[in-house]
Amino acid sequence: MAEKNETAGEPIIIKKYANRRLYNTAKSSYVTLDHLAQMVRDGHDFVVNDAKTGEDITRAVLAQIIFEEEAKGPTMLPANFLRQLIRLYGDTLQGFVPGYLDASMETFARNQEAMREQVRSAFEANPALANFEALARSNMEWFENAMRMFAPFASGMNARGGGAAGAGGNNAKQSKDAELEKLKAQLAAMQDQLSKLVKDS
Repeated sequence: MAEKNETAGEPIIIKKYANRRLYNTAKSSYVTLDHLAQMVRDGHDFVVNDAKTGEDITRAVLAQIIFEEEAKGPTMLPANFLRQLIRLYGDTLQGFVPGYLDASMETFARNQEAMREQVRSAFEANPALANFEALARSNMEWFENAMRMFAPFASGMNARGGGAAGAGGNNAKQSKDAELEKLKAQLAAMQDQLSKLVKDS
């Protein structure tokens, strides 16, 4: 049954015990966060369940892996990006964030594969590196925009929060409706830009 998880393409079940030990049910052995990180890199899907309650705690464990990776050495998450992300918890825009970030990382992954292909071509055939440089520059611009995208939204929400107390109920509602429509339009425009980036790459 343990082998079935791996061969059938089903997520491997990892159990986390009270002593923080992680148990790989497919391998019948204990593993570490480093092992799970390597499984992610190798493309192996897994689900982490609390051994006592059966609760799915996969996201918490993945977040812990990121924390450990960030503490080891070179980091990938700028402090400003983390601050913006923290500000969005509890914000009215919070519901938009997961879907956008998920789509953004998928787009980044596709660009990443294209960049790797350019590197292979450069070393195998030694062509001009202009295409690779343009793609890398486009990728970096996209990622910087993804990290900054919510800054105007957050500041706009704060500004509205300060002025709403003195405004009438109808004016406040109309203002919020207008802002919501504006945000939807901006999100749609960002999605179009992401699609163009994919096509251009």
